[in-house]
Amino acid sequence: MPRFAANLSMMFTELPFLDRFAAAGAQGFKAVEFLFPYDFPAAEIARRLADNGLSQVLFNAPPGDWANGERGTACIPGRREEFRESVKKALEYATALSCPRLHLMAGLAPAGVAHDTLTGTYVANLDWAADLCAAAGVKPVIEPINHRDIPGLFLNTMDQGAAVIAAVGPERLGLQFDLYHCQVTEGDIVKRVEKHLPIIAHMQVADVPARNEPGTGEVNWGFVFRRIDELGFRGWIGCEYRPAGETVAGLGWFAPWRG
Repeated sequence: MPRFAANLSMMFTELPFLDRFAAAGAQGFKAVEFLFPYDFPAAEIARRLADNGLSQVLFNAPPGDWANGERGTACIPGRREEFRESVKKALEYATALSCPRLHLMAGLAPAGVAHDTLTGTYVANLDWAADLCAAAGVKPVIEPINHRDIPGLFLNTMDQGAAVIAAVGPERLGLQFDLYHCQVTEGDIVKRVEKHLPIIAHMQVADVPARNEPGTGEVNWGFVFRRIDELGFRGWIGCEYRPAGETVAGLGWFAPWRG
């Protein structure tokens, strides 16, 4: 049966961040993910996880200057040392939180830089990171993201992600398959899950077009979730959606899968 992780950056935002762990546990979630942990001590997050019987399954490495629009540095020439320091910092948290997956954001493609140069930088940085992550028992993942939500992001389609993973090695780097981003950019999400299943290390979900909870938009989630289960995917599916209203009131879709 599909395993869902609450995304605490988007869900339960009625509460302060550290109180969202208890809220997720109370609603039957067994795992959580979020964007970034770095504003809080790792030991405090670990305590909240343990107190509420939760596993941490994913977060992002530091993305550069997020407040001013940066969305990662992995593809950007000249930022190698900053990228490496971000991975090291992220792995300190991943170790403390026993987190098995780390998202390394591609970054916005700089104007005027050749695509081959960006690809070479991206692959080289991911290759380096994969070795460091493996030594820590963590699998790094990359996520294609649609241009509507993040205009100019370097990585947009599942096939692009698969090509990068093939270059680095699928045993060393996984695909973070966000069904919302895939539906916006490419559609045909079930067939794309089937195609890329061997390299998918993590999934995420939100309905389209408004990025609210499943059941509020155009996707037939009952069919999609049943097919993912039939395919034998046993990883986590992060609920990276913005509740249309109060978080708990919008969890009716989760009832068949509640732990």
